Amino acid sequence: MQVLDFSHDPLLVLASLLVAMMAGFTGLSLSRGLSTRSVTYQKILIVLSSISLGGGIWSMHFVAMLGLQLPILFYYDAVITLASALVAILVVGVALLILHFWQRTRQTLVLAGMIVGLGVLAMHYLGMSAMQLCQAVYTPIGIALAAVASCVLCVGAFAVAYGRRTQRNIVIGTLIFGFAVFSVHFAAIAGTSFVAVETQNEVGPLISNETMAIGVVLTSFVLCGAFLLSGVTFLAPPKPDFAEVASDEVEADLIAPNTSSKRQIPFQKEGQTRFVDSASVAVIRAEGHYTYLYTKDEQLFCAWSITDAEKRLAPGPFIKTHRSYLINPEHVSGFERMKDNGVCYFDVASLSKVPVSRSRLKLVRETLGV
Repeated sequence: MQVLDFSHDPLLVLASLLVAMMAGFTGLSLSRGLSTRSVTYQKILIVLSSISLGGGIWSMHFVAMLGLQLPILFYYDAVITLASALVAILVVGVALLILHFWQRTRQTLVLAGMIVGLGVLAMHYLGMSAMQLCQAVYTPIGIALAAVASCVLCVGAFAVAYGRRTQRNIVIGTLIFGFAVFSVHFAAIAGTSFVAVETQNEVGPLISNETMAIGVVLTSFVLCGAFLLSGVTFLAPPKPDFAEVASDEVEADLIAPNTSSKRQIPFQKEGQTRFVDSASVAVIRAEGHYTYLYTKDEQLFCAWSITDAEKRLAPGPFIKTHRSYLINPEHVSGFERMKDNGVCYFDVASLSKVPVSRSRLKLVRETLGV
């Protein structure tokens, strides 16, 4: 069998990278802040995120394949092509369920990244097997290189995007994820040869490159729309809820501070309400209308708002360093003074530093004695 020469259309290669980036941003930003939502709403957004990420992986692959230029005419098996899209969506869905319904630790981040990495690889080779009248021939080195690149980059993308759910981390995670999907495809193609075959092994009807182009354009169009909508929500500043502010002022006296010597803070875990000693909590961080508690070993979800936490724990060791943070000075491991603000450092799970706003800087320095 004679090995065929092939090349790529540079514009379609660039388009495939942009598709991967848009898919990554849409999926990762849609799943931001799910901990403050109901379980039903969480599941709906995870489905949408899975379709965005998985569908984007599939679209990126076939945009790149449309740019593949071979000296022969070839087709795709429709059933295998659709199956490859389903694999990508299901794999991403499993990873997102792990990230959002299991306790988020370093191990779960690695597990989710590995699952997605192997899923990207499986989608690629399943999609390549859909080619008819042209057979892809692989080398062990090419497969190994693609597998390592896929797993390492996907783990990195999820570690960054889910290490801290900030806008900056999501954007960086998007760039890593998009580059991961893009590089895996072309790393695998670099280790692939193509030969012409006369027989067809189709499972379903055949589709031509022209028909494939129509399908890819339609999916990319939907993805672009989702990307734009996600971008508007992502960049829009949060609007203050004036009704809630007024309610807080009226009800300030209704929330009695806890004056017991040992204060307990409630948190949710495995469908139960449990309690943690406030002295073991280093940081309380606002997340929407709820908060996260950071102890030495865990990150815990609490139903209190940051305003409730400040009132219920007063008087006490906690001080407010920023509108979104309460800290326990006993757990501060370091302090750094900036121009008009500062940073407190901690040796706790999933959180290394807390910002100190300009208006709170004097109080924090006096409390820490610096």
